[in-house]
Amino acid sequence: MSMDVEQTRFNMVEQQVRPWDVGSPRVLDALTRVPREHYVPDAQRALAFADVALPLAHGESMMKPVLDGRILQAVDVQQTDVVLEIGTGSGFLTACLAHLGREVESVEIHADLADEARRRLLDATVANVHVRQADALAEGFRVDREFDVIVIGGAVAVESPVFRRMLKPGGRMFVVRGNGPAMDAVLVTRTGASEYLEHSLFETELPYLHGAEPKKRFVL
Repeated sequence: MSMDVEQTRFNMVEQQVRPWDVGSPRVLDALTRVPREHYVPDAQRALAFADVALPLAHGESMMKPVLDGRILQAVDVQQTDVVLEIGTGSGFLTACLAHLGREVESVEIHADLADEARRRLLDATVANVHVRQADALAEGFRVDREFDVIVIGGAVAVESPVFRRMLKPGGRMFVVRGNGPAMDAVLVTRTGASEYLEHSLFETELPYLHGAEPKKRFVL
C-alpha cells in the first residue's frame, strides 16, 4: 500500500473519526487496520476515505467513516462477542465487527450485494463472518441463537421487537429509527428477561432498510 493511502487513512481516523467523540483505542485501531478502500465500489475508490456516504446498488449506501466509528464505539464489541448485523452493504462495517469480535452473522436482503461482500471478505481473509442472503424483516425470519451485539445497518421508521428478543442478557443493539432528516440513533441494552434500557446517542440520517420505510398515509 502506498504511503499516500496510509496517510489518507491516518487523516480519516485522526481528523474525521476521532474528533466526532470516538476515543476508543480498539475502535480507532480497527478503522486503521481494516482496509476501507478494499470494500469501496471500484467507481468510488478515490472517495474511500472521504467524509461522505458512498452509493451502492439498490439505493443503499456505505456509511461515512464517522458513523462507522460511532456505531463501533457504542456497541463496544469484545473479543468473545457474537454479533448479528442486519444489512451487510459493502462489508466494511462487517469486517470491523469481525476484527473486534469472535464471530459475525451478517444478513443482506440483496443477493448481489451479499455475493460481493462475501467475495471482498474472502479476499481479505476475514474468516469469522457468515453472510446470509435473507429479508430480516420478513415474517418468519429467525436465527437459532442469541447475540451479544446486534447492529441494524439501516434506518427503521418503527423498530421491530423481534431483534430485541435476539439479544443475550447484557447484549447491546444499535438502531437508527424515526423519520428523516432527523433520525435518532439509539443504543438498546438488554437488562433482564423482558427489560431493556435505551440510550439516545445522536441524530443522523440513513437510508431505510427495505421494508422499514414509513407507512404512506392516504388522504381521502
